Amino acid sequence: MKTLDAKCILEAALMCAQQPMSMHDILLLFGQQQSAADIRLLLNALQQDWLQRGVELVQLASGWRFQSCAEMRPYLDRLYPEKPPRYARATLETLAIIAYRQPVTRGDIEDIRGVTVNSLTIKQLEDRGWIETIGHRDTVGRPALLATTRQFLDDLGLASLDQLPLLCDSVSAMDGLDLALASNPELNWSETAVSVEVEVAVTNVESKEST
Repeated sequence: MKTLDAKCILEAALMCAQQPMSMHDILLLFGQQQSAADIRLLLNALQQDWLQRGVELVQLASGWRFQSCAEMRPYLDRLYPEKPPRYARATLETLAIIAYRQPVTRGDIEDIRGVTVNSLTIKQLEDRGWIETIGHRDTVGRPALLATTRQFLDDLGLASLDQLPLLCDSVSAMDGLDLALASNPELNWSETAVSVEVEVAVTNVESKEST
């Protein structure tokens, strides 16, 4: 198969995909005709082809997808004026703590926030597909360990947790912290952009050993 033909096939598949395409899916697309190394070269070539355009090819936690560039948002919002869902501050605080301190239990979150975590808050984040239970801590009551999902990273336009904004070095000495993480993720480049703002206010961010 010629490189040009392979790139066109991959481009068409990515443009038509409803979800990010994983490397496994892309390998399945080509059968045995392209190696993983060849596909990475094709993906890099496609990224270059779409530079300086309104749509870009990005790598997310669950795979690759085309999406509109951030600079296009003001114009696309005129076509899709729906407001993104608004989340209570308690929900955003809980989400941010899980994202930065995972895996954590409800008890860990309550120790950091200084208030009881509402079960509906956890359920809302689970229903949104942003957090999940990945195990249980080996202690009294075996509390569930919570962590973020690939969907969370995809919706924030990230490939890994390493791309989350870094907390400052002096965070452990601070009595309070306000962190804002803003992004313009899009489930599909032709759909309404979903804006997510994660804000966390932490009264005590020093690490605590669980008993």
